[in-house]
Amino acid sequence: MRVPALILVTDRRATGGRDLLEVVAAALDAGLPAVQLRDKDLPGRPLLALAERLRAATVRTGALLFVNDRVDVAIAVGADGVHLGHGALPAAAARRLLPAGAGVGVSIHAPGESTGDADFAFFGPVWDTPGKTAAGPARLAEAVAAAAVPVLAIGGVTAERVPAVRAAGAAGVAVIRAILAADDPAAATRALVAALA
Repeated sequence: MRVPALILVTDRRATGGRDLLEVVAAALDAGLPAVQLRDKDLPGRPLLALAERLRAATVRTGALLFVNDRVDVAIAVGADGVHLGHGALPAAAARRLLPAGAGVGVSIHAPGESTGDADFAFFGPVWDTPGKTAAGPARLAEAVAAAAVPVLAIGGVTAERVPAVRAAGAAGVAVIRAILAADDPAAATRALVAALA
């Protein structure tokens, strides 16, 4: 599968009280290529309902949709794939359940950590985030060099930090607050897309 250079990871608490779908829609209209539904606190039915609405929004703009950990929800809404954190199904097991051609991403936190049968990996946090200490661009470069799949940087990434991410060899970035917490999510998305181009 094609690995997008920019993935927005959802977190309803990061929008400053704004409706998550409205913020995501603004980002999609500004050229966001992919969304990962990650609101892990939601039980099954509300998560499915949110996934269905996000799927409709991504189909409208031609963007990809990944679902965090929940292979069943991804299949139910016809998502483009899943992203698996630590403790989730192994990538190979998820791939056996998913339709042919679906993408599988994984999270890694140390250079050389196995990516299994994944198509891409998130490495981070590269910069400090609330509650997490940064690994730094040098460790990102080590992770990129050791990985058998494209690596996207996550954690404290902004448009201004994209050159450091690219210098480390990363294929792209995954962001949360850089778009969801921005005063103008569309402008923030365009800035990230331009920096990654």
